[in-house]
Amino acid sequence: MIKAVRGTRDLLPPDTALWNFVEAAVRDVFRAYNFQEIRTPIFESTELFSRSVGEETDIVSKEMYTWEDRGRAESDKGQALTLRPENTAGVVRAYIEHKLWERGLNKLYYIGPQFRRERPQKGRYRQFYQIGAEVIGSPSSGSQRPLRDAEVLDMLRTLLEHLGIKNWNLEINSLGDPEDRANFNEAIRTALGPVAAGMCVDCQRRAVTNPLRVFDCKVPADQPIIERLPRMVLSDDARTHFENVRAILDSIDLPYKVNHRLVRGLDYYTRTAFEFTDGALGAQNAILGGGRYDGLSEALGGPEAPGIGFAIGEDRLVLALQQERSAVSSAPDAYVAPVGEGMNREGLKLARELREKGLVVELGDRSSKLKKLLEIASKLGARYALIVGENEVEADTFALKNLETGEQVSVPRNELAQRIQTLKK
Repeated sequence: MIKAVRGTRDLLPPDTALWNFVEAAVRDVFRAYNFQEIRTPIFESTELFSRSVGEETDIVSKEMYTWEDRGRAESDKGQALTLRPENTAGVVRAYIEHKLWERGLNKLYYIGPQFRRERPQKGRYRQFYQIGAEVIGSPSSGSQRPLRDAEVLDMLRTLLEHLGIKNWNLEINSLGDPEDRANFNEAIRTALGPVAAGMCVDCQRRAVTNPLRVFDCKVPADQPIIERLPRMVLSDDARTHFENVRAILDSIDLPYKVNHRLVRGLDYYTRTAFEFTDGALGAQNAILGGGRYDGLSEALGGPEAPGIGFAIGEDRLVLALQQERSAVSSAPDAYVAPVGEGMNREGLKLARELREKGLVVELGDRSSKLKKLLEIASKLGARYALIVGENEVEADTFALKNLETGEQVSVPRNELAQRIQTLKK
């Protein structure tokens, strides 16, 4: 038997009802903040990620799915292509390619799969799903950037509350300007030199290739060393920016904690960095993260276009929802049970009428006996069954049976939809 590849999975009913609930909520909330959807290819030129994410990051050096797209002739040198491991780079590439700066400020969001070859674990997969948004453009409005940072965080609070995530916490930090980050990186590398040998294997490697990623370490024995590492020293502009962001968050009563050890592992991040966590997920409790990435457009050959964005791990968000709230129902509102010769047609007509009124209806088949049809309805989770027989059709009144209590009432055809809608509440 052929099975799904390790690190991938099938999303099946009834779980997909919760995924649809999340994505519908996302679209509603993002639309209220005037974000519009963008859809980019799931594979891009490898160069896009090496130039934006960073050659020394774990993503580029270890986790990307890359191949050579060769031409028809064996001698043709192909282009290196990569399944997208994240989507900010692709969105910024589209921003440059299609000259979206001509539209002014761009507020864009996406929903879709990403791919990283990492060790699968609870809530983490090699094909995983992200919901993300980016605010890009308006280079002349430097004073407005703290406002945009705060607006994005406010939107995320609104979304989590809309979804029913109650135990969230927000942590923020500033990664400073590019020069601040470069100086900080070097200071961490120097501080780690004498002590890295006593840390975990990943930290030993990161101490050389990407020192900031040491702060992502979760190994308990390494934490005392990490706590003694230097702090970021911010330029005056970066410090003022961060103070303004905090002042706006305070003014809208959005609770947060400043975490001086919070970093983002990708090279393009500058200034504001943030992460939302949820207590229901245990040690690996991050739901989403993001930050500002001024300079990314220029690094990819585009115009000056400051930006801020985030990515939500949809797999982990759904996991948090499963633990914090009751499952979203995917059961039909009613099950139409045709009984007798010629009743399939009548059952379909009735089901169509109810569906047009906004009800979710499953249709049975008269080839089964009524008892069997009611058993099927119960297995599907339907609360009500509508019995469609010759007498019911002639009277234009149908038996509505509550499958939980066994109670049965006769309801005229023109009152059925309203009666079921009322009973649903």
